[in-house]
Amino acid sequence: MQNKPSKIPAVFLDRDGTINREVDHLRSVGQLRIIPSAAKAIRLLNRAGFLAVVITNQAVVARGMASEAEVDGIHAVMARRLARGGAKIDAIYYCPHHPDADVKKYRIRCRCRKPDIGMIMRAAKEHGIDLERSFLVGDRTVDIFAGKKAHVRTVLVRTGYGGKDRKFDVVPDFFAKDLMAAAKIIIKNAK
Repeated sequence: MQNKPSKIPAVFLDRDGTINREVDHLRSVGQLRIIPSAAKAIRLLNRAGFLAVVITNQAVVARGMASEAEVDGIHAVMARRLARGGAKIDAIYYCPHHPDADVKKYRIRCRCRKPDIGMIMRAAKEHGIDLERSFLVGDRTVDIFAGKKAHVRTVLVRTGYGGKDRKFDVVPDFFAKDLMAAAKIIIKNAK
């Protein structure tokens, strides 16, 4: 009888305002600026045994500001830049939908757009993630609400919007100055 492989913890990372600087609708590689120490923070999480999974709403596609191919290109460049700093992104999931989209094919109410948890659940299934031991890091209340709905512990970073969007009335489990501080909190509080 074989032992069933054990599930592994992950850190679900918002992209804009958490890994890279918030520019309000990042739509080209030229706008991509990785936050200092983000690569080092992700590398710490990698070494601590966490998968690093990016989950990001990308309404730029629904608004016709960027194509899915352009978003994929941005993600490829982001992953390469982080890798130069020793950080590994294990997976990237994004939602191109928006209920008020300008591009008709993306105008839907989906289950992947945060605060819904479709991206988190898909990642958990595809990568054998133990949600009970996982965390979500983001800069907006929509991120924290998604984390709460998925029953993972949450960290609100003060970079990007820093929770000032006030879209949802939620309280994170932890507050952190940036992703590096969040990584240290996560490692200290890992189960």
